[in-house]
Amino acid sequence: MNGEEFDELVSFFDSMARTSWLKNVHDTLKETTGSWEDKDILDVGCGTGRLLLRGAEEANKLVGVDLSSEMVKASIQQFFYHELSGKSEFIVADAEKLPFEDDSFHLALSTCVMFLLPDPSKGIKEINRVLKKDGFIAMLNPSEKMSQETAAQYAKENDISGFERTALLKWSNVSTRRHRYTTDEMTALLEELHFTEVTHKEVLGGLAIISKAKKEQDS
Repeated sequence: MNGEEFDELVSFFDSMARTSWLKNVHDTLKETTGSWEDKDILDVGCGTGRLLLRGAEEANKLVGVDLSSEMVKASIQQFFYHELSGKSEFIVADAEKLPFEDDSFHLALSTCVMFLLPDPSKGIKEINRVLKKDGFIAMLNPSEKMSQETAAQYAKENDISGFERTALLKWSNVSTRRHRYTTDEMTALLEELHFTEVTHKEVLGGLAIISKAKKEQDS
């Protein structure tokens, strides 16, 4: 999909970000990354900016990029509403060609994005480039367990219904057509791209994984 195709899905993705299951995942991802105090944070594929809001009061600067100009507009509006425009910036950009200098950010986030790329390694390599020497990456990706059947079962077991169930099933459907990872596969990919201290945390009953890693000092 290109940016224009995502433009039409702003309302859907913003509603998805407010579902109980994705809110919980975002909360877990924030906890995994620790304090954002005085840090410059990048969100690659920021959507409507709701993930960045979780650490907005702590961070020094928050930057979000998205392929969709309408997502970027929604993020700008979101941060204006919360009186955070002065410490935030949102830019239309491609995950594989980030418009930043080397060593720019302490932490880079990416949720529900890298697995969509034709070659996720290109996006992860770009993130490595823009991270500071002691910077971290934190990503959310579907695991090899994700499928329409397993997502439907998870929804049933956790009383997820209505739009929340629909959003989860749509994510699972896209996942089966793109990239899913085991923790070993993600570890190998991150280490190949010059990350170290790789850790994983299963979420959504193991249907997805949060991966965190540190940029190698000599990369």
